[in-house]
Amino acid sequence: MARKKTLGGKAPQAGCKVSHSHRKTKRKWMPNIQRKSLYSATLKRRIRMTITTSALRTVDRAGGIDNYLLTTPVDKLTPSMRQLQTTILRRQEMRVS
Repeated sequence: MARKKTLGGKAPQAGCKVSHSHRKTKRKWMPNIQRKSLYSATLKRRIRMTITTSALRTVDRAGGIDNYLLTTPVDKLTPSMRQLQTTILRRQEMRVS
């Protein structure tokens, strides 16, 4: 699975594995990425996305994908999530009017 452009913004980290004898071997730490479908109450449909497990916990803490997208700064979202954020904003404004 692609390890970039996910909700959560984590990327692979590189470094060295250090053995007991202090030999250093290059390695990578990959983020835990899952394909999930989350329900949007505003759009009344499921949204399928790649999301890190830490971001999934944050979505649960925020009270759903709608609240998470509305409270997350625009610069931390992927382009597709920015578009989804503006769609949710428009739908909520229509509901209020």
